[in-house]
Amino acid sequence: MSTAALPTTPASRPLTRSDYKTLSLSALGGALEFYDFIIFVFFAAVVGKLFFPAEMPDWLRQMQTFGIFAAGYLARPLGGIVMAHFGDLLGRKKMFTLSIFMMAVPTLLMGLLPTYAQIGMWAPIALLVLRVIQGAAIGGEVPGAWVFVAEHVPQRHIGYACGTLTSGLTAGILLGSLVATLFNSLFTPEELLAYGWRGPFLLGGVFGLLSVYLRRWLHETPVFAELQQRKALAEEVPLKAVVRDHRGAIVLSMLLTWVLSAGIIVVILMTPTLLQTVYGFNAATALQANSLAIVFLSVGCVAAGALADRFGASRVFIIGSLLLLASSWAFYTRISSHPEWLFPLYALTGLFVGMIGAVPFVMVNAFPPVVRFSGLSFSYNLAYAIFGGLTPMMVTLLLKTDPLGPAYYVAALCGLGFCVGLYLLTSKR
Repeated sequence: MSTAALPTTPASRPLTRSDYKTLSLSALGGALEFYDFIIFVFFAAVVGKLFFPAEMPDWLRQMQTFGIFAAGYLARPLGGIVMAHFGDLLGRKKMFTLSIFMMAVPTLLMGLLPTYAQIGMWAPIALLVLRVIQGAAIGGEVPGAWVFVAEHVPQRHIGYACGTLTSGLTAGILLGSLVATLFNSLFTPEELLAYGWRGPFLLGGVFGLLSVYLRRWLHETPVFAELQQRKALAEEVPLKAVVRDHRGAIVLSMLLTWVLSAGIIVVILMTPTLLQTVYGFNAATALQANSLAIVFLSVGCVAAGALADRFGASRVFIIGSLLLLASSWAFYTRISSHPEWLFPLYALTGLFVGMIGAVPFVMVNAFPPVVRFSGLSFSYNLAYAIFGGLTPMMVTLLLKTDPLGPAYYVAALCGLGFCVGLYLLTSKR
């Protein structure tokens, strides 16, 4: 694993005002871009009614709507690989800015699209195309953002920088949830169906374009600038070098991405629905508890990154996995008999899911700077496409045999995180 200090950044210096500006703008942009990517799912029911034939059965309409949502995930690997390729050859900042532009414009256009009643089958086709572009953008944004902030700060603050960025991404989910709640409160179902649904997409597009403007104030990373100056950029296709020379780093990064994706998907994205269907909570209570969990998740991400700097990622994963196992098991097994424990247990579980804030710290250091963007992007996006798609299906299958299916899956996830932590500890990484 490449853990050498950044070439032009003294490893021992403290964080400067410039570093904090870079972190703030990067985290803000990441939050707004993740909002753009996730807002679709909060309005999936409305979009399904507007962009497919009225006579279509509800189950088929819902399946096709979520199919368009899933297309964004399937487009992530290709978009991430292509953008990372040019990020390693042309510069981190250019791709970092391009990714948010590619997210903002489709989101804005979604809010302006004619519906099925106006243009027929062209409506869902246009929606699918825009969703694919969004997927390609997010595939480049997340790895690119981690690399960008990691190469700006001193070596001893990489964990804190990546944890802060990850916290910004999770805040984007919270923002989407809050905006969806607000619009559902302001408009009646009829008004939402007529025109109100467009507001969150238009808002996201405007936010995204504002982020594009703000990123003009960011500078190229010192690491890439020095590689460029020394003419030490990759002499071959970066991905080819990654697959040939860094297979161990790929496997490690993919396993950590499984931990990250499963933690977010099960505990944060799936659990609000489970609280209603399995545990009998009303929608408002489930969403309020979920919002609290996301706040604690964001705090946990920053804490995990800072602790990785201080004590090493191995200890964060070992201790964090044990704490998450204990809190999640208590959460899923106790809230039926003790519904009053919902908020504190969900908040605690969200906090310990925050151990994922240490994941990018390991992944950034796993690849040398010359192919770092490509290595991280390939591993992360490929793993997210596989495990991000399999996790909901596996949890659903487990639920058919036992209502504690999510608890078993999260427990297995904790076991994986614990084993990765032991590996990192024994290999002194």
